[in-house]
Amino acid sequence: MENNHVPEFNITSNSPDDTISLGRKIGELAIPGDIFLLSGILGTGKTCLTQGIAYGLGINEYTLSPSFVLVRELYGRLTLYHMDLYRLENIEEIADLGLEDYLYGKGVCAIEWANKGIPLFPNEHISIEIIYRGDCKRQIILTAYGQRYLDLLDKLRRETE
Repeated sequence: MENNHVPEFNITSNSPDDTISLGRKIGELAIPGDIFLLSGILGTGKTCLTQGIAYGLGINEYTLSPSFVLVRELYGRLTLYHMDLYRLENIEEIADLGLEDYLYGKGVCAIEWANKGIPLFPNEHISIEIIYRGDCKRQIILTAYGQRYLDLLDKLRRETE
């Protein structure tokens, strides 16, 4: 059977509210075990997008960046494991964190600065790259790895058109 799914979805955010709205849609579509790997330079909106994912999961708590604690657990329809690898220097430090319980659990993982630990993450996930385009504009590129995430991107594309 031929697969007609497109593994990449590219969207422009014109404001923090747009970024939160996209995140909310992602959170609404999330199921247990989903992994969202976020990358982008400092200040591009990774935490803003994660806030939207939290809202989509029914979490009303404000999603602070977990830079100093590495992992924050937030509770809603599903548990959100919000991780931030920014302060970690090398892949060995990340490997020593014991992320397996989070990555293979029943919650949803949103990992900021995920590019620092790519070899440690499951092959199936969504990679979300946020690129600063001036003023409040951001280009958000979501790339699906695995059938579950191809399906999620298809649903997301239909909901944002």
